[in-house]
Amino acid sequence: MAMPAQPVPSHPPSLVAMHELHSVRYVASTAAIPLDAPIYVAGHRGLVGSALTRKLQAEGFQNILTPSRHELDLTNAQEVEHFFATRQPKYVFLAAAKVGGILANHHCPADFARDNLLIATHVIHASWKYGVRKLLFLGSSCIYPKFAEQPIREEALMTGALEPTNSAYAVAKIAGIELCKAYRRQHGFASISLMPTNLYGPGDNFHPEHSHVIPGLLRRFHEAKVARKPSVCTWGSGQPRREFLHVDDLADACLFAMRRYDSPEPLNIGCGEDLTIAELVETIRDVVGFKGNIAWDPSKPDGTPRKVLDVSRLQSLGWKPRIKLRAGLEATYDWYCAQAGTTDNREATKSETVGK
Repeated sequence: MAMPAQPVPSHPPSLVAMHELHSVRYVASTAAIPLDAPIYVAGHRGLVGSALTRKLQAEGFQNILTPSRHELDLTNAQEVEHFFATRQPKYVFLAAAKVGGILANHHCPADFARDNLLIATHVIHASWKYGVRKLLFLGSSCIYPKFAEQPIREEALMTGALEPTNSAYAVAKIAGIELCKAYRRQHGFASISLMPTNLYGPGDNFHPEHSHVIPGLLRRFHEAKVARKPSVCTWGSGQPRREFLHVDDLADACLFAMRRYDSPEPLNIGCGEDLTIAELVETIRDVVGFKGNIAWDPSKPDGTPRKVLDVSRLQSLGWKPRIKLRAGLEATYDWYCAQAGTTDNREATKSETVGK
């Protein structure tokens, strides 16, 4: 049976306007968002979504829509349609995604591809259909080609082979970016895509096996300190270079982009500065207050030698991060200690020695 045609906006963009939407490289614009406008944060309980919610609340927004996963399953088209039809959000931050580490991506690539494709398809389509004024879609720096030239420019997307360990997830995220472009080109729908670098901060996943590098190291050094272990073993040589951004800075950049950025081209979000993993490990050891040694396991893989984003486009729009890495790590570690229900924090253990 043929599917019914979708409604067409009463005033579709002219051919000239459509060409301009397709060909523009990047555009700075200023648009005020009313404080009482209904704003939907998809994925509000995750690392990014929770930071976005905190940022919007701090800015005085009064109508933030945060339905739970039980209330709204984004992989269910009917539920998404009902939510948009009844709640009528005017701005959407699409931070919801199925995410996981290398092991999860290896064992369940179909799940990562399917769920992320469905989330992007349903939310972007419903946003256009029900009159959302602007949508922000969050990609990831991990969807750039594995061997992209450093620093990575936005133009590098889809110019080379992906990292095999997360290719299913990456393809689904790339599809979301292309959907935003397509709805803009065909329907004049205001949708933008951001490409954040490696993130950390409160609300991160500190699972001992499935966490990313910063929360994993914070937990490992914390547990070694509490157990008074003589050393902590870390993978590789410590020489690869990585860039990190505090999630509260990302939330600030997202609101900045929602107000100031209007282009089909993705926008890198980062600090544009990197450091070696060895330097990161030393900083985290100092933040946690671990007095033991660091043992490197060179038999374990290093990964890509360097990964840092080119943020010149973002800087040209007038945005820069505010949270320095050291301060961000200290705040994140304090948050972790509070969540773990321990008083064994940095201040209480600065004078400890191993084996005391």
